[in-house]
Amino acid sequence: MRRLTTALIALLALAGLSGKAFALDPENTIYLDLKDGRVVIELLPEVAPRHAERIKTLAREGFYDGIVFHRVIEGFMAQTGDPTGTGMGGSFLDDLRAEFSHNESFTRGALGMARSASPNSANSQFFIVFDDASFLDGQYTLFGRVVEGMEFVDNITRKDPEVPGPVDKIVKMQVAADAQQ
Repeated sequence: MRRLTTALIALLALAGLSGKAFALDPENTIYLDLKDGRVVIELLPEVAPRHAERIKTLAREGFYDGIVFHRVIEGFMAQTGDPTGTGMGGSFLDDLRAEFSHNESFTRGALGMARSASPNSANSQFFIVFDDASFLDGQYTLFGRVVEGMEFVDNITRKDPEVPGPVDKIVKMQVAADAQQ
């Protein structure tokens, strides 16, 4: 049995699958389908419970399906979640109070909630950082991390919100517990 387990772990490693993917809680895992493939996101409800719940609520309503990445800055982040595509819109739900973490940092693949100048104005917009952005720590609520598919995030078309041009969209966003695969 031990040899079989060791062989299975070796095969998974060769296939590029980590054990972490099998340990994820489907209720706190998001599938973010992009033009090039699926991104798997681990929500962090122990860090930002209200924000993790908001993302799940909106994903379950289909809110994010078809929404554009309206602001994508090379070396920094890709931002989405605005139904107007302008960076000024949000959902029909009330804004959220900030939930800043003192134990988590905005490293590559971290997800944070976008907001206005007020720290308590996050609603539906979020961003995924391409590289270390620890300067955001304590300024924005970090609520999740990309655990698979970061290469698909890297492929999102760069977009200045002030300049017309092509944009990428969220194909579908769903809670893994609800997914039909």
